[in-house]
Amino acid sequence: MKNKIGLVISREYLSRVQKKSFLLTTILVPLVFIAFYIGIIAITMKGSTDKEKIAVIDEANILNKASLDSLGNYVLINNKTEKVFVNEYKDAGYKAFLYIPSINIDSPKNIVLHSKSTMNLSTSFKIEQLVNKAIEAKRLAASGIAAETYKKIKADVDIENTIDTETGSKKSVAGVAYGVSFICGMLIYIMMIIYGTQVMRGVSEEKTNRIAEVMVSSIKPFQLMMGKIIGIGAVGLTQFAIWIILMVTMQLFIPLIFPDLLSNATAANATAAANTGVTSTILTGLSSLPLLKIGLSFTFYFLAGYLTYAALFAAVGSMATDDQQESQQLMFPILMPIILGFVIMTKAVSDPQSGLAVFGSLFPLTSPIVMMGRITYDVPWWQMALSMALLIGCFIFLTWLTAKVYRMGILMYGKKPSWKEMFKLAFRKN
Repeated sequence: MKNKIGLVISREYLSRVQKKSFLLTTILVPLVFIAFYIGIIAITMKGSTDKEKIAVIDEANILNKASLDSLGNYVLINNKTEKVFVNEYKDAGYKAFLYIPSINIDSPKNIVLHSKSTMNLSTSFKIEQLVNKAIEAKRLAASGIAAETYKKIKADVDIENTIDTETGSKKSVAGVAYGVSFICGMLIYIMMIIYGTQVMRGVSEEKTNRIAEVMVSSIKPFQLMMGKIIGIGAVGLTQFAIWIILMVTMQLFIPLIFPDLLSNATAANATAAANTGVTSTILTGLSSLPLLKIGLSFTFYFLAGYLTYAALFAAVGSMATDDQQESQQLMFPILMPIILGFVIMTKAVSDPQSGLAVFGSLFPLTSPIVMMGRITYDVPWWQMALSMALLIGCFIFLTWLTAKVYRMGILMYGKKPSWKEMFKLAFRKN
């Protein structure tokens, strides 16, 4: 029996990994991710490319030349009115001009940014900051409060979350934990749908082409089903492992391929400095997470979740006909708990101890996705153990049940598939 299942596994595995489409997808996906990653770094480090001048008419005298000179491309215009300059600024080489009338600093109104087209968000935000800081400074001066005194009074506190463990304390970053949980849950969600659908299509194609009739003459239907499920699952693990290796390798070689990225990072560029801080924060957050626990849990829930749903997809594939619409109708009830698991996971990553999150991480049809949404938080050991036990039990039961459907459905032709027929096959005595 083991030898026959092994032959099916080998056939399913090799027939897929030797395809050009597999090789292209496996190599191109990490390349695309790295290309986007490099592009984001390069664009961010380059900074703003907007060098076009912006004129400023300040009738309220809240801005000073020093603050405008520090921005580089802002020019203070004197002896001009708004009505006159609105017809002249474009010909004078200005992209836009900011008009500040004589205002009451307690209730500033009628400040206008003139331009020939909609201003981008970055420039609009920069101008709003400039004006708000200037008005703030005027209000402080009117109240007799020195700017240095205000800086000392103003609170700007960052509260650090420290995790206390038996081996010491570690700094935690909530955003990193949230991101890791969400990404892990989303990956399992995507991979279960992709590789489960591949199982269904593989079974359906063999049934349609009558290859299954030849195969079941020398191997039991259950052996054939398990061989296909495990073989296609191994393809998924192989592809996933190659993606990780390629992305880590490319990450290491980025500084060698693009040395200017690191040299520019040390330049006097505020954006680059901010990026360095973000990177440091992410690394600090990752170091506080139980990465071994996350990795082992991800492997278990992916394998157990995939095997559970692959059995259901295989049963649907065995009942499918040439009509793709009928196959999709049969597949929809299987996709519903997967989608439900993803919806609950989006709640679990922000509130991991809620009743809905706990239920979703224990219910076998949603636990592979939801538990990964809670994995970076303090999940009680008994919940982890119960979740795994229920998932294994569900896999065994559904495999036994769907094997009965598969055994009859793989050789059934000329009959419209339905869930009613599948239940009859699943629960028939013989």
